[in-house]
Amino acid sequence: MQLHISPSLRHVTVFPSKGFKEFIKVKVASRRVSYRMLFYFLLFFTFLLRFVFVLTAVDGIDGENKCSTIGCLGKKLGPRILGRRSESSVPEVIYQTLNEPLGKHELQGRFDIPQTLEEFMTEMKKGGYDAKTFAVKLREMVTLMEERTRMAKIQEYLYRHVASSSIPKQLHCLSLSLANEHTNNAAARLQLPSAELVPALVDNSYFHFVLASDNVLAASVVATSLVRNFLRPQKVVLHIITDRKTYYPMQAWFSLHSLSPAIVEVKALHHFDWFTKGKVPVLEAMEKDQKVRSHFRGGSSAIVANTTEKPKVIAAKLQALSPKYNSVMNHIRIHLPELFPSLNKVVFLDDDIVVQTDLSPLWDIEMNGKVNGAVETCTGEDKFVMSKKLKSYLNFSHPLIFKSFNPNECAWAYGMNIFDLEAWRKTNISNIYHYWVEQNIKSDLSLWQLGTLPPGLIAFHGHVHVIDPFWHMLGLGYQENTSFVDAESAGVVHYNGRAKPWLEIAFPQLRKLWTKYVDFSDKFIKSCHIRAS
Repeated sequence: MQLHISPSLRHVTVFPSKGFKEFIKVKVASRRVSYRMLFYFLLFFTFLLRFVFVLTAVDGIDGENKCSTIGCLGKKLGPRILGRRSESSVPEVIYQTLNEPLGKHELQGRFDIPQTLEEFMTEMKKGGYDAKTFAVKLREMVTLMEERTRMAKIQEYLYRHVASSSIPKQLHCLSLSLANEHTNNAAARLQLPSAELVPALVDNSYFHFVLASDNVLAASVVATSLVRNFLRPQKVVLHIITDRKTYYPMQAWFSLHSLSPAIVEVKALHHFDWFTKGKVPVLEAMEKDQKVRSHFRGGSSAIVANTTEKPKVIAAKLQALSPKYNSVMNHIRIHLPELFPSLNKVVFLDDDIVVQTDLSPLWDIEMNGKVNGAVETCTGEDKFVMSKKLKSYLNFSHPLIFKSFNPNECAWAYGMNIFDLEAWRKTNISNIYHYWVEQNIKSDLSLWQLGTLPPGLIAFHGHVHVIDPFWHMLGLGYQENTSFVDAESAGVVHYNGRAKPWLEIAFPQLRKLWTKYVDFSDKFIKSCHIRAS
């Protein structure tokens, strides 16, 4: 309520509230009369307000559906006079009923629960139910829908897990065809690179890239996109590392599909002297990790059968079973200084990326003594993708993690990284990596669940130089919210996630950026029925 008295004391204006358009204006004839009139008016108005609210309270005690004439007037006018809205008119019984727990067994074998909102509304209109019955029916319907949604989500995650973990028959066909070509065709057994170009493999005046992959088709896209967009392809050296079983198909592909003037080297791990001498810590850790993981997780069937965990938790556990997380191709990057002892700087590329610009400016970035040039993943407009901090990957409920790191510290991305090997050799990064992998195995995988990024975040802690996000756009393999235009304008796009571009579960609008570097008229591609869509 607002009271306004004019300076001459001849006018008194009463505003009940800011939102009330009408007002009461009292004109005073003389000062001698004004005080008395004002006093009686205020006294009467105060009494009236109290009377209205007392009746309102009494009606509230009597019942929600009963209301006397004056009481109803008080309910309607009281809040308005004070400039407030009336409280919710939803009966309390509805809140009480909706808050009551509902066991899943109560819904089993029930056929009287509405399946849609339309059915629910039709039943309510025909039945003439009271508020409690309305709430009971609503609770049963919503609970049933939630359970069905949960199961559908889990099934989706399971199917995606199976699809992403299996080798598509087209890729299997490609490897077999190329292995056969390697056996029967001398042109598929060329030395890569040729003898006169071998010195370039250790020449630091070249731009050296490293790609570790056991997927011929994926490696071909990375290599083609890299060379095609490079302004000086004659200065590119691409070191392709693969495993023993994929070596011959990989050599056959790049022998028959030259990327000249770029220089391509194809080597299997067993060709590296360092890798064949003594024990390799990462291989020992992988063997232990595989045993613990299979015992601890219990397989995909046991994970899906859990009826208490949320779908996202189940999805994370399924993803932890992915073969790629126990692949030597995924772990080998931690041994780059030993694998390339003569090189000073390399750019490491994952096999699920596409290069869309000239990457030579990466060598002009001043690393300021840091080892790893990477894009941070906790800043940017896309909050779904660029919202990753250490707490997104590490288990801070574990005391070993809690006392060692800051959960809100920004994470960074693997996939396109500049590695200063000279600076790396002056650190103990590799040893720290192996130590924490071992600690995670000893703790039954309770420090983190999946991948090489979590131990990488730990090992490179304090050794990361942040580069512009233009150089590395993430998330094209686990969400489709990224627009095609934005992805097309990035320097490198990364299909990290399950929906790899060579799988049928890939997002069609984002897959186009990958398929543009596949020659679907190639005889090997056609014979294995690899198609653009």
